[in-house]
Amino acid sequence: MPTTGNRRTTGPPAPEVAARAPGTRLDAPLLAVAIAGISLSGPLVAATAAPPLAVAFWRNALAVAGLAPVVALRGRLRAELAATGRRELALSLAAGAALAAHFGLWLPSLRLTSVASSVALVTTTPVWTTLLLRLSGHRPPVTVWLGTSVAFAGVLLLTGVDLSLSAGALAGDALALGGGIAAAGYVLIGAEVRRTVGTTAYTFLCYATAAVPLLGVCLVAGVSLGVPPGGGYSGGTWLKLAALTVVAQLLGHSLINRVVHGLGPSVTSTALLLETPGAALVAALWLGQVPPAVAWPALAVILLGLALVIRGERTS
Repeated sequence: MPTTGNRRTTGPPAPEVAARAPGTRLDAPLLAVAIAGISLSGPLVAATAAPPLAVAFWRNALAVAGLAPVVALRGRLRAELAATGRRELALSLAAGAALAAHFGLWLPSLRLTSVASSVALVTTTPVWTTLLLRLSGHRPPVTVWLGTSVAFAGVLLLTGVDLSLSAGALAGDALALGGGIAAAGYVLIGAEVRRTVGTTAYTFLCYATAAVPLLGVCLVAGVSLGVPPGGGYSGGTWLKLAALTVVAQLLGHSLINRVVHGLGPSVTSTALLLETPGAALVAALWLGQVPPAVAWPALAVILLGLALVIRGERTS
């Protein structure tokens, strides 16, 4: 759709059509780098001796701190932020709130339920993405629905069904499911904003917005942030938080925000299911945890589902 600055020259098309643009040759390899980055998230979070909500806050706050010098030194970025329209600004704030909800719900769920259940439920994101697109007026092709279902079946094949009836586990399952729904909103809103706002400007606004409510929750709940007077974290913990910020946030999420403009939310959210076997491979190489034999068939099933989604989007 033709645009002038941040203003549209025609009425809004269907959401998915609006979100998609002619992809570049770099979209696929950049998405692969993004998935590799977020695949490190789970093992790094598990190895970080800090409360989950504090981890959620710091990965966004440190990302903002890392982007701030870039924004300050590049006049074009400052001009772009200053020229951001009300609609784009409101959507960026909404995406940041959705990202905060995703982290704030999912990371604590890992302490309440099994990792298998948490991963299986939070990775329902492409299912909710497709449903939200349908509710917003877009009709995803049958192939997209089929591919989404096949890819999610691959995640279930790898993680297994491990739902417990204990109150704590059920609460953790509910949090993980909410995290998956919030992630779908984050991807969809980001696809819309990225039509007219550059990646760096959008991610700066999004991460800054996400950090604010997460900080508020930490302060209200009395969560230790690793700074006086609550007591400091060890140097190793800060190093892991920094690594998490660089690989999972700045490389992972920022590149997702980059490619969703060209690939569209359905393809991008389905590709994120590759985080599950990716994390298993990272755990095998880093932590010596040999992945189960079903990991490779599960990866093949996820890739099959992703191929169906891509085919459906290309023919729609």
